[in-house]
Amino acid sequence: MSYRQVALCYLVLAAVFAPIVACVREPDSPRAAPPADPRGRDASSRVNIHDKPDLPTPQGMVWIPGGRFDMGSDDSGARPNEHPVHVVSLTGFYMDVTEVTNAQFAEFVAATGYVTTAERVPDRAAIVAQMPPGASPPDESMLVPGALVFRMTAVPVSTTQPGDYEQWWIWTPGTSWRHPTGPTSTLDGLDDHPVVQVSWDDAQAYCEWAGKQLPTEAQWEYAARGGLDQKPFVWGDEPPSDRDANIWQGQFPFRNSASDGYAATAPVASYPPNGFGLYDMAGNVWEWCSDWFREDWYQILSVEAQFDPAGPPSTDHPRDPRKVQRGGSFLCHRDYCSSYRPSARVGTSTDTGLSHSGFRAVMSETAWRTKRDEGDSKRS
Repeated sequence: MSYRQVALCYLVLAAVFAPIVACVREPDSPRAAPPADPRGRDASSRVNIHDKPDLPTPQGMVWIPGGRFDMGSDDSGARPNEHPVHVVSLTGFYMDVTEVTNAQFAEFVAATGYVTTAERVPDRAAIVAQMPPGASPPDESMLVPGALVFRMTAVPVSTTQPGDYEQWWIWTPGTSWRHPTGPTSTLDGLDDHPVVQVSWDDAQAYCEWAGKQLPTEAQWEYAARGGLDQKPFVWGDEPPSDRDANIWQGQFPFRNSASDGYAATAPVASYPPNGFGLYDMAGNVWEWCSDWFREDWYQILSVEAQFDPAGPPSTDHPRDPRKVQRGGSFLCHRDYCSSYRPSARVGTSTDTGLSHSGFRAVMSETAWRTKRDEGDSKRS
């Protein structure tokens, strides 16, 4: 059952929010030294800087050179689903320099008339089909378009017990990408902020329209690292500062000092880029990937190197199909959700948008060549 469905029928909420609850962690302890590279190479020697295509780069994208990296983390602060570290090799690809913005998503909606998941009336039959045996179906009066919105609590609260998140995630009818924090909110002044309240289905629809794809989980992590193999953060070894990423400052979820200037989303590219020229690969909003999510996927992988992996064939939550999200968000804090680390991964229901869920896209060299050839053919 998805976040959205659970918010409607208020059933098994703890099970659905398990990935978010799993983000809870203790304050940082001394870090274990990263494992030595058995191949005896540094990060830069594992990136093929000479494989850039002889093509103009697509607007708003950057070429990510192919290479090999150690995916996952054996760091002391990593979660079980990030273990063990395994070798992955990737073909080069193009990636959006920033997260997809409200202005870009609005262009897609204007061109296609697309209606996002949060703007649709929920399907009662589909909800019932995913509910546990014996659970009571939701009342028809609850079946209205909407989404979950983050709200700060009035006082300090526990963040470590099952169900704690109900104190700051509020089901709000009338919420959508157009009204990201509730029915009276607007996008005024937010054109260059990342679009939020978009489900995986919405992100996938945008990518199909744009002639792109959602990145695989491996592509996302490799790109996020920017050539810094097995560093704990996309900028290196130092814990995040207000200058590095849009994350929570203060005591989550009660007090946010917004000392970086942003209490919620920040305009894209407000922070320094990583080694590949990508912005906001840590914090701001979670980013959808194409892979199905399995908590134990790294444990069941072959010990042999993976080449352009596409993830598991199915999710390990059949009642609640989940896709991978990466990068953390403006709600991440070291004492609650340290998912601004490049190896951090969670699974989120495919029909769920949230106040801090967005995406960016990728494109293969082949797809870009085809698109250019089709454009040349139409002009001739």
